[in-house]
Amino acid sequence: MAFLQALVKLNISRDLSTDYHPEADGKTEKVNQILEQYLLVYLNYHQDDWNTYFPLARFSYNNSDHSSTKQSPFFTVYGTDPQVDSVYITQDNPAGNLSSKLQSVQQDFKRELEVAINRFKRYPDKSRASIPVLNPGEMVWLSSKNIKSARTIKKLSERWLGPFSILKKVTTYAYHLKLLSQLKFIHPIFHIFLLEPVKTSTIPNWHQGPPL
Repeated sequence: MAFLQALVKLNISRDLSTDYHPEADGKTEKVNQILEQYLLVYLNYHQDDWNTYFPLARFSYNNSDHSSTKQSPFFTVYGTDPQVDSVYITQDNPAGNLSSKLQSVQQDFKRELEVAINRFKRYPDKSRASIPVLNPGEMVWLSSKNIKSARTIKKLSERWLGPFSILKKVTTYAYHLKLLSQLKFIHPIFHIFLLEPVKTSTIPNWHQGPPL
């Protein structure tokens, strides 16, 4: 409770994300996409020791200037940026060799991070324009993609469950559904990409089946 009160005093709002699609807002999603590209490029060249340098990926990202704040997260929090200095390399100086390698990897990270950011600026996500706006009370189908089934063969199970009624719009991309008692073990908040609106018709006694 004290934590929530502190958030209110700091004018910080809480945005909920959904399972299997962790988007609290557009900024969070963009950071996830940048970091994904950031690591994918790196792993293409260092697939044998990615777990050793993964912490450096986070370090390099936090030590890079961001366009919105014009400063790094490190500087925002601590008031200064950590420095990785070059060390004279000799065969008798393994620590220096490691330090130099870490510095080289960090430079690679920063370069690829800049490439990734520029790429996302040039190619905005056009799919956002086609995202439907749903309202409480409307009926939707729920994708069974991330829901465990008791049936043996997943591919032969139902692809869509429901339909279910929307209880609440939680965020721009997340909705709270009224689930059946059989699904009470599932968190009832789902991302819009896992939902499909039920189509209505003026034809008497016509009922739409689940999407193909």
